Amino acid sequence: MDIEGHMALARRIETSLQKCGAADYEMTIEAAMLAGTHWLNVLLHKLGATSPQQDVFHSYLLTVNEFRRLAVAAEKPLAALAAIEDSRAPFVRGNHAGGEAAAERALTLLSLIRATALGAT
Repeated sequence: MDIEGHMALARRIETSLQKCGAADYEMTIEAAMLAGTHWLNVLLHKLGATSPQQDVFHSYLLTVNEFRRLAVAAEKPLAALAAIEDSRAPFVRGNHAGGEAAAERALTLLSLIRATALGAT
């Protein structure tokens, strides 16, 4: 997908995300992951680290070598996406306490990914 397509989808997901309240932490974490993935792809495409035909879908699906290669280009955003993804097991699929705080952290991490993507040239 091209940069404009990723940006449009990320913004659409973020618009929907604004409808979530604190009790909707599962949806918030999922939406942050989805939007964050699109913003990460925007960044990686802008940097030339990936082509429009090569999108990252989940950080955990990358090979170790590909993760390391992309981390050289975008270490903090890639780590932020991985952290959001890591919160899915205990708070989206599981019933651990602290889901609201995990959702807030996911939104903070999403902000970092978005800001980095939009600041890249």
